[in-house]
Amino acid sequence: MDRINRYLKEPAGSFFLFGPRGTGKSTWLTERYKKELYIDLLESENYRSYSAHPERLRSVLDGNPDKKTIIIDEIQKVPALLDMVHKIIEDEKNKKFILTGSSARKLKKYGVDLLAGRAVLKTMHPFMASELGKEFDFVKSMKLGFLPVVYGAPKPEETLKAYIDLYIREEIQTEGIVRNIGPFSRFLEASSFSHASVLNTSNIARECEVERKTVENYIGILEDLLLAFKLPVFSKKAKRVLAKHNKFYIFDAGIFRTIRPSGPLDRAGEIEGACLEGIVAQHLRAWIAYSNSNTKLFFWRTLAGSEIDFVIYGSDVFCAIEVKNSSKIHPQDMRALKTFAEDYPESTQYLLYRGKEKLKINNVLCLPIAGFLSGLIPGNRITV
Repeated sequence: MDRINRYLKEPAGSFFLFGPRGTGKSTWLTERYKKELYIDLLESENYRSYSAHPERLRSVLDGNPDKKTIIIDEIQKVPALLDMVHKIIEDEKNKKFILTGSSARKLKKYGVDLLAGRAVLKTMHPFMASELGKEFDFVKSMKLGFLPVVYGAPKPEETLKAYIDLYIREEIQTEGIVRNIGPFSRFLEASSFSHASVLNTSNIARECEVERKTVENYIGILEDLLLAFKLPVFSKKAKRVLAKHNKFYIFDAGIFRTIRPSGPLDRAGEIEGACLEGIVAQHLRAWIAYSNSNTKLFFWRTLAGSEIDFVIYGSDVFCAIEVKNSSKIHPQDMRALKTFAEDYPESTQYLLYRGKEKLKINNVLCLPIAGFLSGLIPGNRITV
């Protein structure tokens, strides 16, 4: 696969760069900072050294006075280093730190706010279709997702399975996040059935035979490891009684397909539909993050059952998006969008589907989903 240029734009000063493993953080950094100071905390020697003596960072910088940019990879491994980083930024204004992480769990007790605004937070996401350009293969992406470490692998299916094992082994077992890996493994599988659905922790708890609070803790772990995210209900100036529970997504379609078991009782298109919606979700999150805007992503659901998959709301955008795993558009596909438009006439309505034609039906823009994804470029408005 050809080299892919990423949309991430770095700030001028120090910054945190978070994102799940395999999204290309290290590759992106090493390409730009070939001659700068690079400290990889995944290397056992570095980990042992800085864990025992965080103040060693000062000695290393004193020994390399020509290095103005310092990259610390996987900072969550030694969160105590944040104290040293904070002090150095205060004392030496000409130093720039780039702190990467694939887990926010350990950093929570220190808090990214520890640097008192001295470093902004950026996120790296899986590939976007528009980043891939001519390399984008919709059918392939539906099966394998968009993780860079998977997309260019010679055996992507094996890489996906190894990725799951790596996270369970290194981030769960090694860090001692949970005492017993068995219930968590069952939860991981059970949670995949909630992908692209309203989250029901009670049902998952019954399926895994654990307490509801345990499931809530496990969901928090997935979020901290950046393996999952939740969408809240859009309720601004609500005119109807709305649902209260969040919607749940595994962060990448390939990871979802790998975790999600399938069998004779699965309805035709059930997994495909959830996968398709998840792909749109991860693209919209990346588009918002890379656009550096105040835009937020929601979903909308009334207690009466009307649901919109995505609501994008910001200072210069307000739109509702419905995703359909069908090559044809049916009248019932428009009902929820019509209801939403009645409550929010200021919004624009989109329906994404598996067909090939761009259509406008009852003021709803109906777009082929592959074309929509390819045209989603950070900093640009949603185009048709």
